[in-house]
Amino acid sequence: MLSSEIRERYLKFFEKRRHAVIPSASLVPENDPSSLFITAGMQPLVPYLLGAKHPAGTRLVDVQKCIRTGDIEDVGDNRHLTFFEMLGNWSLGDYFKKEAIEYSMEFLTSKSEGLGLDPKRLYITVFRGENGIPRDEESIKHWEENFAKHNIKAGVAGADEKISGDVRIVPLGTDDNFWIAGNTGPCGPDTEMFYDVVGGKLEGKFHDLVKQGRIIEIWNDVFMEFNKKADGSIEKLAKQNVDTGMGLERTAVVMQQKSTVFETDLFDYLMNAILATPRKALPSNISFETKEEYMRKVRIIADHIRSSVFMIADGVIPSNTEQGYVLRRLIRRAAFNAASIQLQNSLNSFVGIVAEKYKDVYAEIKTKQKHVRNILADEELKFTKTLVEGEKIFNKISTKDISGEDAFKLFSTYGYPLELTVEMANQKGIKVDIAGFQGEFKKHQDISRAGSEQKFKGGLASTGEQETKYHTATHLTLAALQKVLGQAIVQKGSNITAERMRFDFNWPTKLTPEQVKAVEDLVNEKIKEHLPVEMQELPKPEAEKIATTLAFDLSHYGDVVKVYKIGVKDGGYFSIEFCGGPHVKNTGELGHFKIVKEEAVSAGVRRIKAVLE
Repeated sequence: MLSSEIRERYLKFFEKRRHAVIPSASLVPENDPSSLFITAGMQPLVPYLLGAKHPAGTRLVDVQKCIRTGDIEDVGDNRHLTFFEMLGNWSLGDYFKKEAIEYSMEFLTSKSEGLGLDPKRLYITVFRGENGIPRDEESIKHWEENFAKHNIKAGVAGADEKISGDVRIVPLGTDDNFWIAGNTGPCGPDTEMFYDVVGGKLEGKFHDLVKQGRIIEIWNDVFMEFNKKADGSIEKLAKQNVDTGMGLERTAVVMQQKSTVFETDLFDYLMNAILATPRKALPSNISFETKEEYMRKVRIIADHIRSSVFMIADGVIPSNTEQGYVLRRLIRRAAFNAASIQLQNSLNSFVGIVAEKYKDVYAEIKTKQKHVRNILADEELKFTKTLVEGEKIFNKISTKDISGEDAFKLFSTYGYPLELTVEMANQKGIKVDIAGFQGEFKKHQDISRAGSEQKFKGGLASTGEQETKYHTATHLTLAALQKVLGQAIVQKGSNITAERMRFDFNWPTKLTPEQVKAVEDLVNEKIKEHLPVEMQELPKPEAEKIATTLAFDLSHYGDVVKVYKIGVKDGGYFSIEFCGGPHVKNTGELGHFKIVKEEAVSAGVRRIKAVLE
């Protein structure tokens, strides 16, 4: 079953069961500073999982584009990816465990509507009960009933977590089967579905079987039935939600009976194109790599090209900060590996086949491919120049063995992957402190992770009073910029904490002090006018009639959208934006607006940092 059919069957299955099909959101979170990228299918739906009414109703289904960056250094093995697609269905206070489990079993095993998998090869995990929350007996009961429909007895594993005989349901602890987005908020047990990729007699401890690759996870149903409060206590939610996720790439591995995702139709076209590309002769002082090492590099190139194409198509531009930094790192890692295996073609030569593969699913990839090619070509050229600069530094520090700190400086400042530093050091007969580099890299990761956690606290999962004020202030800021600089100004991103707001917008040059003051004064004028903030749910065609004053592209959203208007109808609205975030009811609540910094983010993008006093 090709990936296109998996997507189509999933959406049709749930649409038939009264779920509204909603489009994928952009990879870059809009009005949500919780993370750099959308990392899970539930992320764009956080406001609705927290209780806001979704315009499309209480039953939803989608295929969401996602990026995860924590494992970039591991990409190149058989399983790690940066870009992936997540299939999800959602119940917002509608059905709960019984129906969710029935749908899961039916889609997995139905030959006519679903995947047609063998129910005898399905294994399930549930929450075993910890920290004052009891074992999820309800999920166990519903799984037993659904297996019984296939004349299969589903025994429950004991504390040894061992699968043998009739045992098919394994209760596990909080780390495996309990979900929460942050330290507090909606949470609940989940149930995960695993598939035996070999078949036949299965016996062993659950986690051992997973590590061996004998069984792999293909679906996860989260049952949000509790709320964790700041004091650590857990209370039952009045409104219970279902949040599910099925990774398309992992499902394709099962359905196409492959051993890795790189052999499925989601990658084979790109892998084959890279493998068919002519290679220059390697210099005499560099030996040909082993087949295993060669394939590892080809997988890195394929993954990073695919991810970069999607990121650029969603508006990301290479830079030294945030999303742009991640994109730059992916492009340069791909370029380095392409150079190390002496590929003759540039990375941008592969954009067309990626666009062709996804044109019927994500039209923006096809329509923006020229822009994507230009960005990739420009970044490859910059990387080549950077390598020259880095080589000068390398030559200065390579009079002796290279410390981990210096190796990390070459990596973080000059874009030198560790592999390149090691290769150049080998040619000079010196060593690189790899353990020291890894220590520096881990420190960098910990700092980044701490920053991400702080960002999550300030995002939509934390709709505190101050964050809500800053969120509304971004609307005034955009409108003021449009009045001062022109209507062509659009929002390129925002980040909000309880202490300040950041707002990115398109503009080619540094703002003059007079322009900054004009924006600041105009925002404060509208705050002093105590303007009401109204929300309307409008059909998309009506919202698109006022698209010139909307901050975001509506193509990613459903048939009905929320539009926020700031001002009074008779006097004309100062700001009209589509948005899904929290807002104050009147601008008079905001306080005094002060711009503390205006700076460049990347080519053609500026950033305002402001506070409310």
